[in-house]
Amino acid sequence: MMPLTELVLASHNAGKLKELQAMLGAHVRVRSIGEFSSVEPEETGLSFVENAILKARNAARISGLPALADDSGLAVDALGGAPGIYSARYADGRGDAANNAKLLETLKDVPDAERGAQFVCVLALLRHADDPLPILCEGLWRGSILHAPRGEQGFGYDPLFWVAERQCSSAELEAAEKNRISHRARAMALLKQRLGI
Repeated sequence: MMPLTELVLASHNAGKLKELQAMLGAHVRVRSIGEFSSVEPEETGLSFVENAILKARNAARISGLPALADDSGLAVDALGGAPGIYSARYADGRGDAANNAKLLETLKDVPDAERGAQFVCVLALLRHADDPLPILCEGLWRGSILHAPRGEQGFGYDPLFWVAERQCSSAELEAAEKNRISHRARAMALLKQRLGI
C-alpha cells in the first residue's frame, strides 16, 4: 500500500476527529469531510461494517482522498445489543444528553449484574472510492452502564460507561488514557499495524 500522508475522516464529529488525529499522530494529516461537504450519507447498512464502508466510500468519492470511516456505538447486553448502529440517533437525533436520558430510562429496572455493555468500533479505510478491498479493523471495549452520568470528558455515552479496570466512567478518564484503552484505540492499533505506521 502506498504511504498514507493525508486522509479524509468520514465524520462531522469534532470529538472523533480529535481522537483519531491524536491516535494517528503526526505521520498522517486527518481532514474532516466537513471541509468538502456538509451532507451526511444515509446509513442504510444493518451492521457497523456496512455503515463504515458506506461512509468511507462516500467520503473518498467527495474528497478524492483516501477515506477513513469510523462506525461505532454502544451495544447493551440487556437490550440485545441496542442501541448498536443507532447509538447516535437513539433519541431521534436530539443529541448526546437525550440519548443518555433515554438509555437510563430504558434500563431503570435492570439490576447492576445485568447492565453489561460494550463499545464497538469498526474502522474502514478505502484507498479510493472504488476500492474493492477496504481495510477493516474492529475494536471492542467491555464495561457496564451506570445509573447516572459521571464525568465531564469525552462525548456520547462516555458519562454512563463504567470502566471496571479503572474504577471510573469513560468520561472521567483523561483523553490520553481513553485514547490508549478505548474501542477506537483498539481498532486504531490494528489499523496502524496493517498500515505499518
